[in-house]
Amino acid sequence: MLALSGIVVAASCPVHAQTSPAQQGAPGTGEMSIEDYLALLARIAPAAHDGARAYRQAWQQRCGRPLTTAELRVAMAVGDGNPVLMGMIRASHLRDPAALASLASQIDCTRGAR
Repeated sequence: MLALSGIVVAASCPVHAQTSPAQQGAPGTGEMSIEDYLALLARIAPAAHDGARAYRQAWQQRCGRPLTTAELRVAMAVGDGNPVLMGMIRASHLRDPAALASLASQIDCTRGAR
């Protein structure tokens, strides 16, 4: 999972040649949109994509605001990754809806996505 996090973070970092246009995302930030980030995950690791989508949806429902791309990237890549997100990725891979629901209830909105 750690290698996957590194690949996703490296692939989603906005590195451009001088002639390339700014990457589309949040207006004025040059950050990749969350939809593009999830599409990248889908190409690299479908279970990571499914778990991240479940995490994003649970975040929205539990915290009452959308999860940002930056928050998802931190949750994926800092340290061993956010334990709830990593668990949701695992549960998605195992196709375990009970585990997904249990993990969704553990999202801590006070700490951000980390």
